[in-house]
Amino acid sequence: MFRYIVRRLLQMVLTFFGATFLVYALMFANQKDPIQALVGERPVSESQRIALTERYHLDEGFFMQYWYYMKGVLTGDFGTSMTGRKIYDMMSDAWPVTFRLAIIAIVIAAAFSVTAGVYSAIKRGGIFDNSTLLITLVLLAMPIVVIAPLAQLIFGIQLGWFAPTATRDATFYQLLLPAIVLACIVIAPEMRVTRTSVVENLRADYVRTARAKGLTRMRVIWVHVLRNSLIPVVTLIGVDLGGLLAGAIVTEHVFNIPGVGFNLARAINTEDGPLVVGFVSILVILFLFINLLVDLLYAALDPRIRYE
Repeated sequence: MFRYIVRRLLQMVLTFFGATFLVYALMFANQKDPIQALVGERPVSESQRIALTERYHLDEGFFMQYWYYMKGVLTGDFGTSMTGRKIYDMMSDAWPVTFRLAIIAIVIAAAFSVTAGVYSAIKRGGIFDNSTLLITLVLLAMPIVVIAPLAQLIFGIQLGWFAPTATRDATFYQLLLPAIVLACIVIAPEMRVTRTSVVENLRADYVRTARAKGLTRMRVIWVHVLRNSLIPVVTLIGVDLGGLLAGAIVTEHVFNIPGVGFNLARAINTEDGPLVVGFVSILVILFLFINLLVDLLYAALDPRIRYE
């Protein structure tokens, strides 16, 4: 296990540098005028050009510019946004909001999809199974850019069941509707994977053995079958966390939630390159560690799995 963790950490380092290099290159390297790209459509005076050239080392080669940026990132200095604010301070304000939103969304998605998936597998071919299949097809066919404004209009504005927008110190009630919207993009695949995995395990030999020992059907399903069935589901949930952070860009923008997605959407619209690269760098780190954690959970769910 130790060698596996070390190997994965080395892979994560290479992936991090590769991903950040690609994002940095896409934001700056292909621009004919990198200073104009930094400030967007605003006019730039000669003094501003000199200051920006010195700040971002634009008089040096691209690889040296990337080295200076990574040196700052590794020491906790993400630079300054084009608005004049420190990117680290903006992250400190945005990440807690997005973390709360993502946690609420993943809990809602996991609880609903696992419960419905198991029950669909038990009652496969029945009304509930066919109904959930229809619901998952509808959810898969509707992108987040459709679900978010539609949910805000119907449940937030017309019916008034939820708060249509959120404040900086967003409460659970304000984040509930956006979290449900985010959960909708991952519920469908998680539910179908859970159902398929449970159906396969119900046909396994250990299930017949457990039933022959006198264990009740519900105990066999919720204790033995569910544990073995959760391995592919945990994998999918780990991948979905990255999808939730990506979906948060649209959701936070629609519901005016001042989180990571809201700041990224605004930075992309205003062509704020340093802010985009800074936030994406942290997203890459989080995604890599989430995937490592998911891999390590395999051994906890199934002791038969070994990495050495």
